[in-house]
Amino acid sequence: MIYPHGNKYDKEVSENNRETVASIETCIDNLRVDCKKCFGLCCVALYFSASEGFPIDKDAGSPCINLQSDFNCSVHKNLRDKGLKGCTAYDCFGAGQKVAQVTYSGRDWRLVPKSAKQMFEVFLIMRQLHEMLWYLTEASTLQVAHSEKEKLNSIINETIRLTHLSPDSLIGLDVESHRDNVNVLLLKTSELVRAKACRGQKNASKHQKTKARGADFIGADLRKNNLRGANLRGACLIAAKLREVDLSGADLIGADLRDTDIRGANLTDSIFLTQSQINTAKGDSDTKLPILLTRPTYWLK
Repeated sequence: MIYPHGNKYDKEVSENNRETVASIETCIDNLRVDCKKCFGLCCVALYFSASEGFPIDKDAGSPCINLQSDFNCSVHKNLRDKGLKGCTAYDCFGAGQKVAQVTYSGRDWRLVPKSAKQMFEVFLIMRQLHEMLWYLTEASTLQVAHSEKEKLNSIINETIRLTHLSPDSLIGLDVESHRDNVNVLLLKTSELVRAKACRGQKNASKHQKTKARGADFIGADLRKNNLRGANLRGACLIAAKLREVDLSGADLIGADLRDTDIRGANLTDSIFLTQSQINTAKGDSDTKLPILLTRPTYWLK
């Protein structure tokens, strides 16, 4: 997690421009949400729609009706009971506390109202950078060629450097260009991992391409499908049936898992899965998750 002036790793990267990538544990810690060190940025900066599981329709830049003066949420403990799935699913990848405690050194948007609009814009940019870091950090843990690992480490360091830019520099950053460079490496990593997962299967090459990016599987029963090493990038899997399906090596980056039945499914070795995706799905105590993710407590009720 990130402290008021950055943790030891943050200081080494920003002050000494070190080339060595920090331990995976430290990287992941920096990318986990810590609302206590944020200023409710996601509750203010974002546009809300009641139809998407938020309290009300809300314009970007306006505080949520449930945001208190201390930046805590008045209904946080009852979000699911109130049907606020949009709130439970959202993940800033640690961008909130990074902007609050590092970029703005603990000065919140209420104390410095002139900076509020800029802070909200910076938060949205930081969130994108932190999301990229989540995927890149995971990719660096996978068994890929040494040359690819070096490229991943290099772009991780570069992305971390970008997160330490000044507010004005962050706003002027060409995020899309950087994302394009990141996606090249993520796609290459995906191809290598999925090929390994499909190894030994009949028509392995054809199978890898069977499930294409952005495919529509709303409500589909996929329990009899072989999804090992499948390309499910950006797939719409809303309410799809994946109970007890083996998703080893499957690429799930950007897949919509709202109300997807993954009870008993094996996602241990699936790749590019996030906590927010898991939080929207329907799992149970038998669902096998990647080591970096946490089983939602409401799955066990």
